[in-house]
Amino acid sequence: MAFLQSLQGPAAYALLFAVLVGSGFGLPVNEDLLLLAAAALTLRGVMEPVPLVAVAWCGIVCADALIFHWGHRFGAPLLRHRIAARALPPPRLEAMQAAMRRWGPACLFAVRFLPGLRTALLFAAGSLKMRYRHLFVFDGAAALIEIPLLVYAVRYVGGRWQDILAALQRWQAVLWPLLAVLLVAGWIAWRARRRGRPSA
Repeated sequence: MAFLQSLQGPAAYALLFAVLVGSGFGLPVNEDLLLLAAAALTLRGVMEPVPLVAVAWCGIVCADALIFHWGHRFGAPLLRHRIAARALPPPRLEAMQAAMRRWGPACLFAVRFLPGLRTALLFAAGSLKMRYRHLFVFDGAAALIEIPLLVYAVRYVGGRWQDILAALQRWQAVLWPLLAVLLVAGWIAWRARRRGRPSA
């Protein structure tokens, strides 16, 4: 972050993009905290909000597509390796695959709001041979909501961003799953209402 603050213009965006894409290769990066910190740099003139949103969206979707591709290309056989099996045990993968089969491609929208489970769920979706276009449509749409919200929320609170960043770091394990549950509950209610309508 100190190095990022020392940069200006294209170099800062390039570093942000590289780090986000690197998370798709296993780089241990918390995307949400990185985006919040990058958004804070727009208050110091290191970056501009609109280019930041565009670059972050491309980087995040590329990272998600890479994880999805690993699942699509290698699937469950990759998890037979003992190191991979520790990160995502086969029973957990099967449970995630069952959830994916139940909810279909639309569940990729909710995956974006589940830090901690995001990588495993994307891998599970890829292992089910879901279509790449579903990933770009649903995951891309979710990122298009999440990223501007994060960036402009930081700009709105201004100088208080460090306190909020610390609070989010403490509570993110609760906040994002809660938001995802609310979104899924709303979608289920909408589906139930549609099914309950009499046919024409």
